[in-house]
Amino acid sequence: MTDKMVEVSATPQDAGDGALGATAAFPYDRMTVERFREAFPRARWRDDLRAWFVPGTRAERRLNVWMSREWPALLTHADQRGRDASTFEPITSPYLEVADELVVRTPYSRAVITELRAVPWARWDPALKAWRVPFRSFEELRRRWPAIEDAACRAEPEERRKRAESHKTSPEHEDRRAEAAERRRHRHPVPWDALPPLGRVLMTHAGSVVFEAVTGELVEPAVAARFYPGVTTGPAALVWAGLRRPSYAELVQTWPARRAPDPADLARGWWQPTIEVLREERRKVGSLERAQATRRAKARE
Repeated sequence: MTDKMVEVSATPQDAGDGALGATAAFPYDRMTVERFREAFPRARWRDDLRAWFVPGTRAERRLNVWMSREWPALLTHADQRGRDASTFEPITSPYLEVADELVVRTPYSRAVITELRAVPWARWDPALKAWRVPFRSFEELRRRWPAIEDAACRAEPEERRKRAESHKTSPEHEDRRAEAAERRRHRHPVPWDALPPLGRVLMTHAGSVVFEAVTGELVEPAVAARFYPGVTTGPAALVWAGLRRPSYAELVQTWPARRAPDPADLARGWWQPTIEVLREERRKVGSLERAQATRRAKARE
């Protein structure tokens, strides 16, 4: 049985032989295992699930009662084990502070955020402007630390400046500038014989949009081929349609499509989003709107 810290859970499972039951996973401790075996003498360890399997139709309810009683002691013990491990083999880094918990403070990096979100019980502290990680998650944090530290180093302002300077001399720099200039025009080519509905949230190859007007201006073939290669409508002429990005409220109110877009939808350049796509768009737009609201509040202070 592993001594890696995992969140305690009690979920219905099928034993594989038709018997119903539930599984429980918790940090290894000999005394805890003994108490668990006393409470559940029919429990057996499942290597395939990396958890204990308890048979019985009421196993999930019984496990939840037992874990609610044992949980505080488990956390305390796990925190002490993590503190001992940190003392014996500490993580030495300018991005990590050791206090009542482990405090991770780095320059902004999406890669760092992704890694820390995968660490159990890690949480963002807005007052400290840092991530707090309890000692019970020390082993998982140490396992992910090389990736966290590498991403943090790359996010340092000086490193960002060096990369920006090197990018300016790269052949792709002018292409990126041209693409950014095209995006600022807030337009998208649409086929003349399949115009999108106005005022509704739709998906394009560039993300979610709301078309506001169709200008009727013909799209230059060279522009369409360079910036919108996914829009291939055959003999129909392409015209420009003005657009804007949808708000979070509009995304919430949008009715999802029942099916994923087919090749004809993709070639047309716009389609109705599915629920999975809408959820991701809501997450991104909601995060952006919260960040903008925070910046406006700070500007008024």
